[in-house]
Amino acid sequence: MNLFRCLRMAACLGTLAGIGICAQEKPPAHDASAHGASGLKKELIEGITEADFLRMGEAPKTVKITLVAAYTPANYGMNFNGSFKGNATYTIPTGWTVEVTFINPSPVPHSVLVVEKEKTRKVQMGEPAFSGGSIPNPVQGMSLNKASFKFTAGEAGDYAFCCGFPTHALSGHWVALNVRDDAKVPTLKVGDAPPREAAK
Repeated sequence: MNLFRCLRMAACLGTLAGIGICAQEKPPAHDASAHGASGLKKELIEGITEADFLRMGEAPKTVKITLVAAYTPANYGMNFNGSFKGNATYTIPTGWTVEVTFINPSPVPHSVLVVEKEKTRKVQMGEPAFSGGSIPNPVQGMSLNKASFKFTAGEAGDYAFCCGFPTHALSGHWVALNVRDDAKVPTLKVGDAPPREAAK
């Protein structure tokens, strides 16, 4: 095969790949070492305690959740409040309003959105499971900043708060969110510790 035909074939294959006609989608290479805890804007999280991770809201059937990316160096900083790979579980009664404050004190972009739990195994998350259930531009993420959003947990099921930046959920940057018809109050379970109810 001559050089001209080789170049033409490569160009065609590149065009096909560019419009998504590929035999198999491969996630981009991920350098986990880039996610260390260096360069944190610590004033963004000053004064935040574990009680702030889950609090009752002012209105009836409203709960406030604070999620801090890179809260600890665990999982190369790809964690929410120090938890990752579903090691923390929020349980919310069906129909409650959830007010989320997301803080990323790291210079590495992160985000948060609510998805069906099985989507945490995908490169990209798609649309949130509930209307309003994400920060703006979750694929792009943000750094050294914070954002808020709220949604109604309108349907029981197994969900997750996950980082929408491509490959981050695959690398474990997610915690579980269970919406349950039989739940009476919001709870948070971390690791093997018993669930605790939302702070007043």
